[in-house]
Amino acid sequence: MKDVRPFFCYTRRMVNWWKRCLFFVAGFWWLVACAAEPISPADLSPPTFVPQPEPTETVIGEPLPVAELSAAATQSPIPTPQSPTPEATAVPPTATPSPMPTATPDPYAELTIDALAARSYGGGQLEIVDTLEENETFTRYLITYPSDGLTIYGFMNVPNEGDNFPVALVLHGYIPPSEYDTIAYTRRYADALAEAGYFVIHPNLRNYPPSDEGPNPFRIGYAIDVLNLIAIIREQSQDPFGYLRRADEDRIHLWGHSMGGGVALRVLTVNNEAYLRSAVLYGAMSGDERQNFEQIQVWSGGQSGPFELSADETRLAEISPINYLDRINAAISIHHSEGDETVPIAWSHDLCARLQALARPVECFTYYATPHTFRGEADVLFMERVSRFFNEN
Repeated sequence: MKDVRPFFCYTRRMVNWWKRCLFFVAGFWWLVACAAEPISPADLSPPTFVPQPEPTETVIGEPLPVAELSAAATQSPIPTPQSPTPEATAVPPTATPSPMPTATPDPYAELTIDALAARSYGGGQLEIVDTLEENETFTRYLITYPSDGLTIYGFMNVPNEGDNFPVALVLHGYIPPSEYDTIAYTRRYADALAEAGYFVIHPNLRNYPPSDEGPNPFRIGYAIDVLNLIAIIREQSQDPFGYLRRADEDRIHLWGHSMGGGVALRVLTVNNEAYLRSAVLYGAMSGDERQNFEQIQVWSGGQSGPFELSADETRLAEISPINYLDRINAAISIHHSEGDETVPIAWSHDLCARLQALARPVECFTYYATPHTFRGEADVLFMERVSRFFNEN
């Protein structure tokens, strides 16, 4: 048997050689493939056929069938060129302005003496509503007049004979409005002045029926009612056919009891014109509003005064007439009783001393054994002094 081992070895060597060759060739092509650019997915898509227009010739004959036209239309369309997308323009952010802070209105600003002195008063007419009484000396009328949009009632005593009468404004004190009557306790003082030859007007201050209700912080509404009445007297007395034609607008006097005395003091610091000749302050409230409303809180059981006493000290000083006594030009007569258990007599003593220190024309009287509203001989003496004082001024 022939030895086949050499052939087997040869054949095995040949196979191994071919394997090496194939391995070498495969590695070579793998390296080439890796070095080439990657194929994008678009390269794998079949090419788009764009039909080119061919020369057309006019053929007279039958038109192309509709089915063939549809097939032609469904061939790959020519891509529609895209419009360039405009680049977005950067818009700078708009700054939103912060709202300006709104100042809180000062509820006390229009209540100061300076603010009251700067505003105007008057407008409208005093009207006679009815005749209440007529006697040998004077006639009493029910009247109305406007005050800052409110209708204020009151009564007016007009001497029956004569002309050019000096005017006396009689200002009542505090009475619970539910108990108030137009012909109030002050009637006897108004009548005495009319009998002495004065043209007397007695307003029912706002909030006293039948007068309208209106704002009255620090009782300043009452002072505004009086200031409006003074302006109306000044205007209407010029009408030769008006109800006030017999009043002398250049001789106006104030008479105020208790609350009305405090009102009169404020009026004198706001209006210091020469035609306001004099004022009688009878058991009057203080010109210091802190003193007033601390006492009013006691009287009212805390119901009145919180708004007034919430003002800061600067505003209270600007609202209080006691700090503006130097503005007063009218002569003042002060009357108070040591027996007064309602309004402290110390307030009148303090006012008298302050006016004297300012060299203002003032007289001061103290009464004894008589209450807040005088009685008997003290009351008679008081009215004698009032008539004399008004006549002298």
